[in-house]
Amino acid sequence: MQNKFDVIILGAGAAGLMCAATAGYQGKSVLVLDMGKKPGRKILISGGGRCNFTNENASPANYLCGNPHFVKSCLSRYTQNDFIELVDRHGLAYHHKTLGQLFCDNSAQDIVDILLTECDWAGVQLQLRSEVLSVTKIDEAYQLNTTSGDYVCESLVVASGGLTMPKLGATPIGYKIAEQFGIKVLPTTAALVPFTLHDHDKQRFDGLSGISIDCLVTSEDKTSFRENILFTHRGLSGPAILQISSYWKAGQAVSINLLPDTNLTQVIENWRQTSAKKSLKNCLTQVLPSRFIEILIKEEAIPDKAVNQLTHSEINHIADYLHNWTIKPNGTEGYRTAEVTLGGVDTDELSSKTFEAKKSKGLYFIGEVTDVTGWLGGYNFQYAWSSGVACGQAV
Repeated sequence: MQNKFDVIILGAGAAGLMCAATAGYQGKSVLVLDMGKKPGRKILISGGGRCNFTNENASPANYLCGNPHFVKSCLSRYTQNDFIELVDRHGLAYHHKTLGQLFCDNSAQDIVDILLTECDWAGVQLQLRSEVLSVTKIDEAYQLNTTSGDYVCESLVVASGGLTMPKLGATPIGYKIAEQFGIKVLPTTAALVPFTLHDHDKQRFDGLSGISIDCLVTSEDKTSFRENILFTHRGLSGPAILQISSYWKAGQAVSINLLPDTNLTQVIENWRQTSAKKSLKNCLTQVLPSRFIEILIKEEAIPDKAVNQLTHSEINHIADYLHNWTIKPNGTEGYRTAEVTLGGVDTDELSSKTFEAKKSKGLYFIGEVTDVTGWLGGYNFQYAWSSGVACGQAV
């Protein structure tokens, strides 16, 4: 039968293409179905178009999952070094950034080209502009009715991604297939996403858009990240905010140490000796953006005085305020701008070695559709590669 395959993979993203090549190299007949016009659309826009394709420091500690042990198996069997070896073989030009991030020198298209080349060498077929209308299981086979025809397979791999960036065609198809086969799906929410602010805070910080500050940001569960925050016209973004958003829940506040390398109490005491008649405002603009300090002075969060007029209690208050600046977000920008989806197919329902659903033989879930969310910085791509290979070896 022309439309019968050993393996059909739903989704031509990072995990799906990696799984397809791996399965194809094992002699399986493989078809990848994707409803988009081109493969790897999320890869192409990632990392500002240069794709932060892995992280040298990737370990299970960098992932959120209902079962913290779930990712250990796949990450240990296909590591960041394995993926680096793959791109080296293809001659990819890339560079290292701080915190272990690896980016393409030229374009994220280079990563997509490597994956497509691997799929081509492995004999994988790719069918784009193909929407899945229904999935049924008859005996040991899965039958798919799609807009490009009907297909049958022994192994069905769902690599359809999450709900992020709907403009790229994100749909809940993966979750629907899971629920159809009685597999639990945990509640989903946008993660690695900018915060929006309440109207009064938006008005307070109007005019700060584009200002970036190196901070230590801490959530109510005491998780912390040290990177930049960025004021936007809608709220707060930047790497530290995106990171902490995965640990933030509606109604909670975040604490921001605006001067993580400074003992501000000591610094102000020094200013009292060296710049006694200078205003606190002018002194603080040496260590923080002047527009930000002006707002704090204007709303009387910190006093408008010369440093030699400050009392010890005022100095302690200023230091505490700037080392523990607290803001309560109104919400997030949601799936429209989020990098990943938190939650998804419950990993307790899957084998950590093969990603096969325990309740339905031959059905697999990999990548972002599962309840595994990595930190910002190439960790989610590494999970895509690792889960894709583990599943591709098993189908």
